[in-house]
Amino acid sequence: MAEPQFACINGELIPKEQAFVPLYDHGMLYGDGLFEGIRVYNNRVFKLDEHVARLYYSAKALNIELKVDQATLRKSIVETVKANGHRNGYIRVTVTRGVGLGLDPKHMKSGANVYISCEQLALYPQEMYENGLIVVTVSTRLPSPDVIDPRVKCTGKYINNIMAKAEANRYGAGEGLMLTREGYVGEATGDNIFLIKNGAITTPPASIGILQGITRDTVIELAKAVGLAVSEPIITQYDVYNADEVFLTGTAAEVIPAVEFDGRKIGDGKPGPITRQLIAAYREHTQTTGTPVE
Repeated sequence: MAEPQFACINGELIPKEQAFVPLYDHGMLYGDGLFEGIRVYNNRVFKLDEHVARLYYSAKALNIELKVDQATLRKSIVETVKANGHRNGYIRVTVTRGVGLGLDPKHMKSGANVYISCEQLALYPQEMYENGLIVVTVSTRLPSPDVIDPRVKCTGKYINNIMAKAEANRYGAGEGLMLTREGYVGEATGDNIFLIKNGAITTPPASIGILQGITRDTVIELAKAVGLAVSEPIITQYDVYNADEVFLTGTAAEVIPAVEFDGRKIGDGKPGPITRQLIAAYREHTQTTGTPVE
């Protein structure tokens, strides 16, 4: 018999089958909310402090005031993981402005809602990590940073990513590459992108409208630690097509090779040695660091 599973709603652990969002939750009505995806590895919550800090920065940017401090939220996240018995898993933390019908935030009849759950999640099948992703450039563009700051990880913005992913699915591709309004390489639908050329690594700068991913930052640190050069220039499709290796990073995706873009093989069409080195380094790093679930 399966063990009971729990979600945490506003600090209270309840059985998952009893976990529901209020009818007039502003996140459900208007996408007025924030979220973080966090990984658990080997009974440790990976980069918990960084994820919670980013959530609070995003909340401040959107003027959403959480009713709990960061330490209390971190404790609730760990308790939710412990209650579900997940030594390895994926945590979803969602914050909405509260409950109230009508667009105007002054109509809120409650404070912010905080929902925490823990699941098993595999974003891509294992063979894609071994053989690499096929990627197509999609027509759906990244929102310009003068419309919404890319550092704000808000739920409503992700309809754009969903439409881009649906477009990639129609082409039968494993992922979709999204460009900026100016036509520069931005990110995949849920992942950051890295190129390797002549042993040096490049990745687009956060200022063009991409999410500055926590996995992205971790991989940059790991690459520099082994002496690899990393820079953040403007990147074009030409650079992608002529790279020796390409890989994507994200909390759900982790680190995954990409071996074909728009019908063009990257390098020899197989995951390259530096990509494999960084995958191994990332996996080792996640097994030994993080906040223990006690």
